[in-house]
Amino acid sequence: MKKSIKIIPWIIIIVMAALIIGCQQQATALTDAEMKKKANEIAQKYMIVDTHQDVPYRLIKKMEDISQRTEKGEFDYPRARQGGLDVVFMAVYVPPEYEDKGGARDFANMIIKTTQGLTQTWPDKFVMAGSVADVKEQFGDSKISIVMGMENGSPIEGNLDNLKYFYDRGIRYITLVHSKCNHICDSSYDEQRKWNGLSPFGAEVVSEMNRLGMLIDVSHVSDKTFYRIIELSKAPIAATHSSCRHFTPGWERNMDDEMIKLLAEKGGVIQINFGSMFVSEQINKAYKDRRKNVLEYIEANNLQGEARDEYFKKYAKENPYSDADISDVVANIGHVVKLVGIEHVGLGSDFDGVGGQLPVGLKDVSCYPNLIYELLKKGYTEADIKKICSDNFLRVWSDVERTARELQSGE
Repeated sequence: MKKSIKIIPWIIIIVMAALIIGCQQQATALTDAEMKKKANEIAQKYMIVDTHQDVPYRLIKKMEDISQRTEKGEFDYPRARQGGLDVVFMAVYVPPEYEDKGGARDFANMIIKTTQGLTQTWPDKFVMAGSVADVKEQFGDSKISIVMGMENGSPIEGNLDNLKYFYDRGIRYITLVHSKCNHICDSSYDEQRKWNGLSPFGAEVVSEMNRLGMLIDVSHVSDKTFYRIIELSKAPIAATHSSCRHFTPGWERNMDDEMIKLLAEKGGVIQINFGSMFVSEQINKAYKDRRKNVLEYIEANNLQGEARDEYFKKYAKENPYSDADISDVVANIGHVVKLVGIEHVGLGSDFDGVGGQLPVGLKDVSCYPNLIYELLKKGYTEADIKKICSDNFLRVWSDVERTARELQSGE
């Protein structure tokens, strides 16, 4: 009798454990429809931060009412809310020709005014933000938080005081260069390597951005520029719209494995670009061939500004190539996770900035749940997805803000 009494508690424990395991298996064995529903729920439940979209430049070329569903473009308020987008870094893009012809600062101010105007025209739908505290406080409202990041450092115009000026205007990161080298550093796209990395003034820019609390964006920079920035910066850095060179061999615009490892060691993050040419080797090769042909024509005919942009569009329309698949974006995320861990990857779509060349399943801002669904299928947990969607980038941004406070307190 005593023996049976001792056995009973063990039987109860075994039965309870079996029930728990059974419940866990049932929870993970979701049907496809259930998984899609869960993806949509996650998109609405957690903050989604996208660190690079070219909406303002799109709007100065053709203004649209983005408070409503627009016929063209990849961003508008209804689709953004459908996709669960909460925070968008809108690019204050300055074309590279302003470096030589002048007027970069004025052009940047015009883009800033356009961007800020969105919150003034539709205050019930958009709100400006300038800190981690701002976006956290604004989260949960129906409004989309807009933060500004400058794409191309030409508007600094060789004057460090302009960094403070643009910080006060709301700029929270600077992509130091675009497709041509400037007075700050060399570009990954430009065969001319004027500085062999970062210029002497560029080193001062890195230091002052650290002091102000502006995040340094290494998208577009040459490899040597990246390594010099990593060496100098006292704060973590980010690639706000880049992907993995592992999938695009030889393409310097993306980051190679060693760069991603060093970025992570310094506490930074790579925000995966959705562009088809960024995530697929086959499409990247077709893109490079197209770019070579276009640039040769542009140079031979001295096309500038709008004429240059129009020729790009015309050539792309006449010489289309296929798009990547959403699985290619997931593969880029997975590569970073395998390489350096879940804490160093996020989302930097480049919507409205890659000429519509986007993967199947990720065509506009309504599609973040599609990406979450694919991540769920790959076994990513809800906590993992939350990190990818916002936590990782917010941690880096917070570290940049903290570093600035420390540097300013020591002055």
